[in-house]
Amino acid sequence: MTRGKIVIALGGNAIQTGDATAKAQQEALEKTAEQLVKIIEKNIDIVIVHGNGPQVGNILLQQKVAESEKTPAMPLDTCGAMSQGMIGYWIENAIEKALKKHNINKEVVTVVTRVVVDEKDEAFNNPTKPIGPFYAEDEARKLMNETKAVFKEDAGRGWRRVVPSPIPVSIHEHRVINSLVEQGDIVIAVGGGGIPVIHSEEGLIGIEAVIDKDFAAQKLAELVGADILVILTAVDFVYVNFNQPNQKKLEFVTADELEEYIKEQQFAAGSMLPKIEAAIHFVRGNGERKAIITSLERVYEALEEKAGTIISR
Repeated sequence: MTRGKIVIALGGNAIQTGDATAKAQQEALEKTAEQLVKIIEKNIDIVIVHGNGPQVGNILLQQKVAESEKTPAMPLDTCGAMSQGMIGYWIENAIEKALKKHNINKEVVTVVTRVVVDEKDEAFNNPTKPIGPFYAEDEARKLMNETKAVFKEDAGRGWRRVVPSPIPVSIHEHRVINSLVEQGDIVIAVGGGGIPVIHSEEGLIGIEAVIDKDFAAQKLAELVGADILVILTAVDFVYVNFNQPNQKKLEFVTADELEEYIKEQQFAAGSMLPKIEAAIHFVRGNGERKAIITSLERVYEALEEKAGTIISR
């Protein structure tokens, strides 16, 4: 297995498998930690990035239900910070339990992470990322008249608020994260794509947006000088002609080949496409980098190049 520094982006199934209780999510993460400890045993430095979609959605629902003059609902950036702390805490406990079981002495730490975006990003003119609860059309239109929020119809299931999904420009805490990694600590960072912030004269300001977790993981991997970006998802390989008779799994593939498949519209926009685009950006950076897209269950094999889709420049 290649030694070095690895950023691992966990898919949603690594945390939540249908049961939204804290206990169920913690149990799912214990299974995830057992897979990750196989890598940690090889004395490889890792940074763990995770999603937060269902969790921050539930936090927003709870804020809405409990909202009153005395307990006003918190804004989206603050809810994102809540989810980072909550999931980071769960992952810390799960990994420490696995480390103890395997007699590995390492520290685990969560960094609540701010991700800088450009306030002129085109995404702010076209909000697309659905968040929070579903509403009936009349209620959604009323809320749009009363607030600046944008609501759109979501696949026949009702209307949902949509927010911008800007591209990350920088990871504000990347030097701290790198310092922790280089002293041998296991770091959990950029949860849910990070808390989106913009620069102002007074300092950083949180904004109402959601950053794609895979793009944020790619930016972090660049900034900490990672050798490998691993993006975990529900499938063992990336496929072209997916679910068709001529379906083909991709094992070793170049960035140029993937760009040709993108032109053929082989990858779903809200699913595999951002993972592919993040991998392409990463491998085209400085040095001999590679990206891997695979499942949690096959991640160790993929790092040995015995499974998964391995992407090179």
